[in-house]
Amino acid sequence: MEAERARRLWNAKAEQWDAHVGDEGDGNRRLNTDPVLWRFLGEVAGLDVLDAGCGAGYLSAKLAQRGARVVGVDWAPAMVDQARARATRLGLELDLRVDSCSELSTVPDASIDRIVSNYVLMDVPDLPGAARAFARVLRPGGRVVIIICHPCFGPPGGPERLDDGSVRYRWPFSYFEDTVFNEEWGLFTTPFACFHRSLSTYWARFRDAGFELLDLDEPVVPDPEAVAPEDRERARGYRMTPFSLALNLRSR
Repeated sequence: MEAERARRLWNAKAEQWDAHVGDEGDGNRRLNTDPVLWRFLGEVAGLDVLDAGCGAGYLSAKLAQRGARVVGVDWAPAMVDQARARATRLGLELDLRVDSCSELSTVPDASIDRIVSNYVLMDVPDLPGAARAFARVLRPGGRVVIIICHPCFGPPGGPERLDDGSVRYRWPFSYFEDTVFNEEWGLFTTPFACFHRSLSTYWARFRDAGFELLDLDEPVVPDPEAVAPEDRERARGYRMTPFSLALNLRSR
């Protein structure tokens, strides 16, 4: 029931999501997490790369432009339609499929060198299934780069920003218990169905699927004054709030 509702919500906001992320990613991705994502991924030219939860396809396009052979999957058909339209507009050959990250039924065993899952797993109802599916489709020694909303600092509504510039967090539920909640933000006309899990839960699911942790980062803009003037206020805000968590994992 929760899975189908979450899928419907993503399907309903496909056009709005495409406009929000665009060809370059939204501000948080551009300034905070994409630099870490690319550092963790390393050189992708000539590799088979799975964009697990490709959404409207901005990252699939970026991977292809860097020389990867890209398979992009998303469980929302309307999202895949947006990704295909982007690929056509940019003149890119992308293999884009409707598929669930928790199943990857269209992806053969041991066929992928790298998986990137960019702000997806907190929206996936079946996290253990995703971890097992990732392990199945990777070649031996293959790697997964995961970006998620930081589970320690992402309660519904996010932090409260105080007049003195500090932030305060209020948790309406136990951090340690898996919880499903609705979150509304930005200009979106439909909510997001979010699946909260603790950091230890994320790690346990991937450890149990046979992964080892190579690196972990909490992405942040190193110097807000060094970014473009129009991004500086946003970047200063990011330095007060650990929005994201990045994991670099390797299959054993």
